Amino acid sequence: MTTELYFWIGFSLFVGVMLALDLGVFHRKSHVVSFKESLSWTFVWIGLAMIFGLIVYFWKGPDKSIEFLTGYVIELSLSVDNLFIFILIFSYFQVPALYQHKVLFWGILGALVMRIIFIFAGVALITKFHWIIYVFGAIIIVSGVKMLFQKDKKLEPDKNPVIKLVKKLIPVTAEYHDDKFFVKLKTGVWAATPLFIVLVFIELTDLIFAVDSIPAILAITTDTFIVFTSNVFAILGLRSLYFSLSGMINLFRYLHIGLSFILIFIGLKMVFSDVYKIPIEYALFVVLGLLLTSIAASLIIKKK
Repeated sequence: MTTELYFWIGFSLFVGVMLALDLGVFHRKSHVVSFKESLSWTFVWIGLAMIFGLIVYFWKGPDKSIEFLTGYVIELSLSVDNLFIFILIFSYFQVPALYQHKVLFWGILGALVMRIIFIFAGVALITKFHWIIYVFGAIIIVSGVKMLFQKDKKLEPDKNPVIKLVKKLIPVTAEYHDDKFFVKLKTGVWAATPLFIVLVFIELTDLIFAVDSIPAILAITTDTFIVFTSNVFAILGLRSLYFSLSGMINLFRYLHIGLSFILIFIGLKMVFSDVYKIPIEYALFVVLGLLLTSIAASLIIKKK
């Protein structure tokens, strides 16, 4: 086996072990995740990502290490915008805080599977059809412009065709049944709980989100291993980041402006890649600069 294949196997085992520890040990029983606990796990995931970046540095060299770090920063920063959607979903369905971690765990597990499909498909398309890079770039630019001018996000789950289909295929209970996704009714029929509907909605949200985020990182690198690992670290750290920021996420009211400019910059980088290739370290500085500026503006500029 090649060295890269060993790394694929090793990284997959690492992810499997961490997920097993998460659900089977640390969160075996449903409980409200405290700010201190979530913040600790956030630092753990960021630390693990940095350590992995060093491993890539000694294995593949500094360029690949910077590609991983840039991809990780892009995915993590874009995923913060997704946290707003999670808050809206949990608020709309009135999901008790006790069960939110379990929903996010299974939602992110499904997201990992979807990302694998998107990543391999995206890399294959760019490799075989070079012109597709302009399509991806255009998608990212349009997404950035839409994010810049979008109004307040609204949820209308009852109008979602997938949710309608789920409710037609299987009965759905009116109330929650602890942290169960399915329950057996007195009539002997199995029914989904509202928690399952929340899970489906979160999966749909991530599917839409992946349409923007995967092409964005493909503008940085088409190395499948780098794209996959940076995505995984960002996604696995998303749950703890949610519980860390959920209480104060409204403070970052200019964050969407920074994220929109990041998407527009990455899209332009992809579209003009054949004319001028922006060095990866410059791209990293621009992404970090836009992200930190939007956060600083949110904290400094007082709300009228």
